[in-house]
Amino acid sequence: MKIIVPMAGRGSRLRPHTLTVPKPLIPIAGKPIVHRLVEDIAGVINQDIEEIAFIIHKDFGTTVEKDLIAIAEKLGSKGTIYYQNEALGTAHAIMCAKESMTGPIVVAYADTLFRADFTLDTSADSVIWVKQVEDPSAFGVVQLNDNNQIVDFVEKPKNFVSDLAIIGIYYFKSGETLRAELQYLLDNNVVKGGEYQLTDGLENMKVKGFKFVPGKVDEWMDCGNKNVTVETNSRMLDFLHQDGENLVHPSVTIEHSTIIPPCFIGEDVILINATVGPNVSLGKACHVSDTEIKNSLVQNHSHIKNAKLDNAMIGSHASFDGNFTSISIGDYSVLE
Repeated sequence: MKIIVPMAGRGSRLRPHTLTVPKPLIPIAGKPIVHRLVEDIAGVINQDIEEIAFIIHKDFGTTVEKDLIAIAEKLGSKGTIYYQNEALGTAHAIMCAKESMTGPIVVAYADTLFRADFTLDTSADSVIWVKQVEDPSAFGVVQLNDNNQIVDFVEKPKNFVSDLAIIGIYYFKSGETLRAELQYLLDNNVVKGGEYQLTDGLENMKVKGFKFVPGKVDEWMDCGNKNVTVETNSRMLDFLHQDGENLVHPSVTIEHSTIIPPCFIGEDVILINATVGPNVSLGKACHVSDTEIKNSLVQNHSHIKNAKLDNAMIGSHASFDGNFTSISIGDYSVLE
């Protein structure tokens, strides 16, 4: 099995955090989004992952590339880097990794997380991960027949046809088949809004009789902007806490401080006269003093003092001193 991960741009809706760190590498409960994503996919498919192919922009840089390769290696996989330097659509992005599209593959966009408890139907030609939503008009949805097979894809339906939203993760029994369909789009300039779309390839496969079935997830978590990323961090912490994971590193220094779970407290964090939690992630070597902080996400090597924070997202190497209650500051920022 191989996983193809289009990572697109850095993530403009999450600036300033993504000015220095691409969105898929922002940590959620102590691990980068893309790391958690591929771990969860591996758990659902329950197969060895031979290769993880990451599709990035060249300006991500060599450090990011090394981090991505390391993520693949932690899962016992080969990591491969491909480049998409023009935003020409989902099908175009996937085809940047066409050399890796052989055998069974999973395609997963790197700005979403999920929790699921279903067994992958490897007899199907394709499995499309979906989540039941209250307002399907905001999403692409799938329509099912009585045999639980997908018979239609509808983008942002004005009238109700289904409440099963496509979350952006797909399994294909044959990577070669998908590659051929997407190559047809490129060769024949089949575009919508100036972009080559994966759904057009899926539609062609459906017309040819390929079998699509849904894989229904229990939770679907977005990381599109600051508020939803903080919320996703909180939800993930709760899941991990329920799973019994120890989220506080043994090297943490605690002086006259309280940790209210669930919280992720990273390596070499120092807490002095602080109340932390619930739903807080503190990255490696953060220093927190005379502070109350809850429902917040702080990356690595940041210093926070004299603060009362709620719904905050703070980058790495930041310094914060104050009484603001809802903030979003990026790496190397200082508020005094």
